[in-house]
Amino acid sequence: MRAVRQALQVARKDLAVELRTKESLNAAGAFAIVILLLFSFAFDPAAEETRAIAGGLLWLVFAFAGALVFNRGFARELPNECLDALLSSQLSSPSLLLGKAITNFVLLLVVEALSLIVFGIFYNMRWWLHFWELAGVFALGTWGISIIGAVFGALTVNLRLRELMLPVLIYPLLIPLLMAAIELTNILLGTGALTADNLLWARVLVVFDIVFTALALALAEVILVN
Repeated sequence: MRAVRQALQVARKDLAVELRTKESLNAAGAFAIVILLLFSFAFDPAAEETRAIAGGLLWLVFAFAGALVFNRGFARELPNECLDALLSSQLSSPSLLLGKAITNFVLLLVVEALSLIVFGIFYNMRWWLHFWELAGVFALGTWGISIIGAVFGALTVNLRLRELMLPVLIYPLLIPLLMAAIELTNILLGTGALTADNLLWARVLVVFDIVFTALALALAEVILVN
């Protein structure tokens, strides 16, 4: 419980800073909205072909917007050696990494909510008809992206080209998660009926989240020391 409390304190601190500066939210939100608007002009929003790839479009936007959030997670701790101070404090390494992941998760959910509003307007998608199912898929998918982003955000924080290296490192690992999230989102935006076979993709999301969260917490000290 102590580790969870510490993680929530880290997340609360980061979210307070973000609410004051809005660096990540402005960048990621603007990127997501602009890409969705551009694709609405490139494709016919009413066409069945566009509806068939709607889930893929959404999750690719979320994944790329997420990179803008992850880059700031640990980078904001570099001035005045704040990161070194955190690592030398009584705060445990798993708590610090988990707190950064929670921050990523909350910020990405905000970006996704804004994107869905734009998506519903310009693509004439009534996503709210399956709100709770989509919320579950988004929560599972976003957590997987967030924990991976926190891990590689820590590993690349001291690199000069971290803005380029971070996407290169995380996207190959996210392929199984994105495939599952895209399939489930396409189904919910299309027929809206999840069958037993479709739930296999939900299991992929759950297993991905459990495995990578466990690995991140187990290797947190090694990740942050490097």
